Amino acid sequence: MVIMKTKGVIEQAISDHLCHARNNVDFPETLVMADLGCSSGPNTLLVGSIVINAVANTSFEMGLKAPDIQINLNDLPTNDFNSVFVALQELQQCSTNGQFMDVHAQPTCYFTWVPGSYFGRLFPMKSLNFVHSSYSLQWLSQTDFLRFLRCRSEEMMGGRRMVLTLSGRTTDDARDEERYQLWRPLAMALQDMVFEGLVEEEKFDSFNIPSYTASPMEIMSLVKMEGSFILEHLEIFYVNWEAWKREEKKDNDASELKQLTDDHGFGHDVSKAVRAGIESLVANHFGEAILDDVFKRYGQNIIATGPKETQKRVSITISLTRKM
Repeated sequence: MVIMKTKGVIEQAISDHLCHARNNVDFPETLVMADLGCSSGPNTLLVGSIVINAVANTSFEMGLKAPDIQINLNDLPTNDFNSVFVALQELQQCSTNGQFMDVHAQPTCYFTWVPGSYFGRLFPMKSLNFVHSSYSLQWLSQTDFLRFLRCRSEEMMGGRRMVLTLSGRTTDDARDEERYQLWRPLAMALQDMVFEGLVEEEKFDSFNIPSYTASPMEIMSLVKMEGSFILEHLEIFYVNWEAWKREEKKDNDASELKQLTDDHGFGHDVSKAVRAGIESLVANHFGEAILDDVFKRYGQNIIATGPKETQKRVSITISLTRKM
């Protein structure tokens, strides 16, 4: 699970921020955070729970009362925020069920929903202590990434932290095969449907996925170019599709885990995950009628591209500090 792989980076960013604030006699009464592109699903509140625990534990270790926490969940207006309400009550109970080390360190949590695009401003000037985004920024061009940084620099207070995770590549060559690993099976599926007369060739030729996978050097260069942040940490890691799905299903029954070891089950699971991310793009361009067929073919093509153990996604996590 991607977010769990970055858990240590998030915890360190929160700890560093609170320790720095204490040393400067500026320990916050309220910590305001934003999770940008939060989506909706079983992992929507995971970052919030990590932050709550990090704040509670760090405050306890410093012998200070934990600040209140305001968690702003952001995504586009079309996101199903109603489904998040179901899981929200459980997370809110984190601050009242005694799970933290000391009553003195139990934070009180508040949640708000902020629909809108992070291409522009979402929050008042200098209002945020911590910003997080995971697997949303791979849809941005270099120009949009600079705009994203500028908007966040206006919303964040000096000395506060931001952790971003995005799909990337390990080489400086933008034509490297790594960036096409997710999209080649989709192109193959659509091309076969063109040959079979199920998709118009003109539609196929004009289809574009606005995805850009940056290299570590590009990210460092853009952060330096924008000029408002200090790059504290950059980490590259690989997400193996099979390991990710196994983790997701570890609490389910044995039959589901057995299905995961089968090629058919593996292809289906990867296709399902990719469909969740790009279904609207495909539907808007080709129409909804082809969705089931194209993603079934996608799963079959995933199996044909090679052993599931070798199919990995390159991810890059960066931890930034807003300059004073």
